[in-house]
Amino acid sequence: MGEAQSLNAIKSALGDRSIVMVGLMGCGKSAVGRRLAAKLGLAFVDADEEIEKAAGKSIEDIFADHGEAYFRDGERKVLARLLRSGPQVLATGGGAFMNADTRAAIAGSSISVWLKAELPLLVRRVAKRPNRPLLKAGDPEEVMRNLMEARYPVYALADITVESRDVPHEVIVGETLERVAQALDVAPSHEDSQ
Repeated sequence: MGEAQSLNAIKSALGDRSIVMVGLMGCGKSAVGRRLAAKLGLAFVDADEEIEKAAGKSIEDIFADHGEAYFRDGERKVLARLLRSGPQVLATGGGAFMNADTRAAIAGSSISVWLKAELPLLVRRVAKRPNRPLLKAGDPEEVMRNLMEARYPVYALADITVESRDVPHEVIVGETLERVAQALDVAPSHEDSQ
């Protein structure tokens, strides 16, 4: 089966389900998700952007004006709506998968992909982006380490885990497609030699 056939087989096997990217900030959910969606001919949706549209303000301002609990409630509602409008590739915020209701909604309508990254990579990537409300609480490396300890056991509940690392995004996209194909029981993209 060629690449185009393989991609069509994955898309067909997905049906109405979405592919939901989970993981800590900086792991590459948007960058990989956007390329994954393009490969599969699906829409790409960034949940954080949708939350900002719904609230009419930035996530940073939502945190500052209303606090994290308010943000998480809005995030849960927006994700529930987005999950009903698949198929798509959906990048979620780092804390979204921590909510049991959201995890259940994702499990019922999607294939979840955890982009797992090591601490040095995450710290290097998030240092470039100043608009991370959770990092304003202290030393970014310590904050990220604490988030990893709290969240990695929950992220491990995702259907698929792919190691995010310093390689071209296309490599991670390829590995993700392979793992999604396996999860959907779609034949691999190479010719069988008989």
